[in-house]
Amino acid sequence: MTDPNSSPSRRAAARDDVPLGPGGRPALAQRRVFGGPGTRRVVYAVVFEVLAVLFVTVLLTLVGKEANSSLVLAIANSTIALLWNLAFNTIFEAWERRSGTTGRPLKVRVAHAVLFQFGLVCMLVPTVAFILQVSLWEAIVIEAGLLVFFFLYTAVYAYCFDSVFGLPDSASEPPAGTSTAHPASGVDVVTGPIDRV
Repeated sequence: MTDPNSSPSRRAAARDDVPLGPGGRPALAQRRVFGGPGTRRVVYAVVFEVLAVLFVTVLLTLVGKEANSSLVLAIANSTIALLWNLAFNTIFEAWERRSGTTGRPLKVRVAHAVLFQFGLVCMLVPTVAFILQVSLWEAIVIEAGLLVFFFLYTAVYAYCFDSVFGLPDSASEPPAGTSTAHPASGVDVVTGPIDRV
C-alpha cells in the first residue's frame, strides 16, 4: 500500500519553496513568487481592484447603466474604498494604542467591520447618486447590490489567489518536524508551554 503523502505533488509541496494553497494542495505557481508579505499584499490589492473595476463596469452596464458612467463609478468606488481603508485603519489602530486594547477580541473586530462598512457606504451612496445621476434611494439599492457582489467576489478572489500563489505565511502550517517554539518565551505557538527537562 502506498503512502498518500508520498505522491510527487505532496513531496513537492513539502519543500519550503513550494507554497501550499487552500486544503493543503500545492499552489499552482509551484514556487514562492513574492519576496515578502508586503509585496504579496500590494499585488493582492492591486489585482483585486483592477478586476473589481472590470466586473463592476460590466455588471452596471448589464443592468442598463451607461458604460462610461459605470467605468467612472467603478474607478471612483475603488479609489474611495482604498483611501478609506488606509484612513480608517490608521485611525482605528491609533485608538487601539491610546485605549490599550490588545488582541482584537470579537467585539472589537465586529465594531471595526461595522464602522468601516458604515463609513464606506456613507461615502459611496452619494458618489453613486452623483455619477449615475440617480436618486439617493436608487443609489442605496445599487450600493446594496454592489455590497452583495463584493461579499461573494472577495471570497472567490481570495480562494483563487491563494490557490495560485499559496497561502500567506501567517496562514500556513509549519512543515512537519519543525519547531514552532519561541525559545525566549518557552512557549510553542501551536501546542503551548514547552516542557523543559
